[in-house]
Amino acid sequence: MFRTAVVRCARVNLPVALSSSSRLVLTSPSLRNSSLLLRTFASGPSKPKPKESTPLRRAAAASQPIRSNPTPTRSEIQSVFTLSTAERYNSHILRDRLPSSAQSVHEAWWIPKYGKGEVFVFPNNGSFVCWGLSEADAWKFVGRLLAPQGVQVGQLKDPETEELDFVTDPSEETRLQGDMIILGKGRSETEAGDVVSSLPNSVFPQDTFMARYAFSQALSRSTSLSALEVSLEEYLSSVANLPHNLEKTGKPGLARRDLIKKLGELMKFRQGLNLSRENFADTPDFYWAQPVLEGYFNSVSDALEIKARTQLVNEKITYAAELQSVLRQLLTETSASRMELIIILLIAVEVVICLIRDGPELWNIIFHPQKEDHGKLAETKDEPSSPYAKLKLEA
Repeated sequence: MFRTAVVRCARVNLPVALSSSSRLVLTSPSLRNSSLLLRTFASGPSKPKPKESTPLRRAAAASQPIRSNPTPTRSEIQSVFTLSTAERYNSHILRDRLPSSAQSVHEAWWIPKYGKGEVFVFPNNGSFVCWGLSEADAWKFVGRLLAPQGVQVGQLKDPETEELDFVTDPSEETRLQGDMIILGKGRSETEAGDVVSSLPNSVFPQDTFMARYAFSQALSRSTSLSALEVSLEEYLSSVANLPHNLEKTGKPGLARRDLIKKLGELMKFRQGLNLSRENFADTPDFYWAQPVLEGYFNSVSDALEIKARTQLVNEKITYAAELQSVLRQLLTETSASRMELIIILLIAVEVVICLIRDGPELWNIIFHPQKEDHGKLAETKDEPSSPYAKLKLEA
């Protein structure tokens, strides 16, 4: 069977013929200019380019049994939305902007009730995680609490996001399955009971609070790492033409000041990846004594391939460091060449000054040596040959 397309025009009837391949063929020469419009119509509306799927989205098939088989004890599916907007948040200014109910939990600020859900804010990596809130609610949170000047340090041009789903089911174990988080039995409370008992109630079960915190921290790390990956790709694109310029012209094609900026930018990437408090390659110290929570944290980290992505970023930085060493060597050679030119110029100036000052004398020495020697002999004859002769002349 073939799909048919009917083109209607209010002003003119378009004489067309439909072939077996469902293509629109213009039969009137006067309508040739309309061919592009008809091809666009026949192919349908253009679709936006889909975003690259995350590792969790690629594993979405594993969550289908949970989605397709609801149980009486299981809640409705809700969203976990993570948003990274800056390199970090200023904790002092952020604390004044947060609601009075906000609590400090290890490396995060926790807002137990925000709308229909809760929010974990991680100042160290400029990210926050919303449980039970939509993407629109997350952006409203940014506008109300994070938009004031000074809160966001190193604001990102394009914020990074990660969206998952979760359900609560006290009859199952807390875990990550595919791209869905199941909040079930709170085994972590036996290890962090003192912390949880001192916190206010949330819209979600209190016995899974520390599990939500562990999942949230892993998600926030992923979006923060994504922002670093995008910035590094932009950096590599900005220096991609340097090898070509060196091959063709022997020069990098950038001014000295721009080259130094590129060196500093690369050092900033490496520092942000390996030397900051948010070290992507290591598990936070807090989980060393919390094996259950460490399992929750590592499950999301492994699903999001954080270690593999960190290693890949380090490899790209290593390549960029090799390019950096070439740029540094070029700067050194350029400085040495300038110094050599300056020294040669100074020597030339000194030679000119000597020629101007001692030129006539050198001329006489070179071209009139006899006259000079005769004058010296005459002076020698006039002078007394010994002290006794001088005394005799004086007497």
